[in-house]
Amino acid sequence: MSVGQVAERAGVKVSALHFYEQKGLISSWRNQGNQRRYDRSVIRRVAVIKAAQQVGMSLEEIAKAFELLPKHKAPTKTQWEAMATQWHKDLEHRILQLKALQQDLNGCIGCGCLSLDSCNLRNPEDTRATEHTGQSLLTEPEDNF
Repeated sequence: MSVGQVAERAGVKVSALHFYEQKGLISSWRNQGNQRRYDRSVIRRVAVIKAAQQVGMSLEEIAKAFELLPKHKAPTKTQWEAMATQWHKDLEHRILQLKALQQDLNGCIGCGCLSLDSCNLRNPEDTRATEHTGQSLLTEPEDNF
């Protein structure tokens, strides 16, 4: 199938297909005219990518799950179920994290981010006291909090 055909059938832009291919989520080959061609199974992969993104999965998480799937043919039902089961576990974990975050937000109402020492969101269990000293809070570009 051509890139335009896949885009139309999958309901995405051509640029999205190129992006997914660049990220290794889908694959194509070139015909004699140097045009991209896709196997029909790529439509199913794109559908799974879009569905996974809708439930909050990152492209990295999707790529990791796709590593276990065949690249040039449609995966079996068992393979899809195994991937979905893992994603279900990941989503359940995220839901628990979000619920905990929701509970912690109540403490923020009164604080207004005035206390990094006691902030459960920005500084859980006062990890900054052991990991950082002095002005590191202000100067670190790769802040994971």
